[in-house]
Amino acid sequence: MKKDTELEKLKGLRVGFALCGSFCTFDEILVEVQRLVNLGCDVLPIMSYNAANMDTRFGTAEHFKNELHRITGHPVVATIQDAEPIGPKGLVDVIVVAPMTGNSIAKMANGIVDTPVLLAAKSLLRNGKPVILAISTNDALSGNARNIGLLLARKNIYFVPFRQDNPNGKPTSVIADYSLIPQTILAALEGRQLQPIMTGPLD
Repeated sequence: MKKDTELEKLKGLRVGFALCGSFCTFDEILVEVQRLVNLGCDVLPIMSYNAANMDTRFGTAEHFKNELHRITGHPVVATIQDAEPIGPKGLVDVIVVAPMTGNSIAKMANGIVDTPVLLAAKSLLRNGKPVILAISTNDALSGNARNIGLLLARKNIYFVPFRQDNPNGKPTSVIADYSLIPQTILAALEGRQLQPIMTGPLD
């Protein structure tokens, strides 16, 4: 765990924070967005089409968009058109995708760019800037294992350390330790992957 004094290095950093549709994690994600703001980051919220438009038992899309706007002071980027300038205009220094769903993992690994989140990530990679993935998917150790492996080998892509969240009930499911997002950003800015990348399972 990085010391608080080291995390102060994040002050002034422009962070794109992108959410995909792992809705059960959104409340936890809002806490981490607030934490980055508290550390002095200028956070630009971005949402995939599903994240920005689907109401679920975990809350309404409007609620989460409003909360992200309130916390960051920026309206949510939720269209391809609004995401397009992020890279060319250099609007952010780094992008965090949290949660990164299995669907988006598969698309990114295979070069498919059809949501605001994926376009924003691609635009940073094109400019050699870090893209940080905090995965949350039930098929990480099955259907998506190959895609995760492909992304692990890509330049300028870094993973927030992750673990199995329910090894007995959902043995192929993996979730990132969102509390390590700031530390992962610091490591990525130095060109290195935060280690260990795989941590122990949740109790």
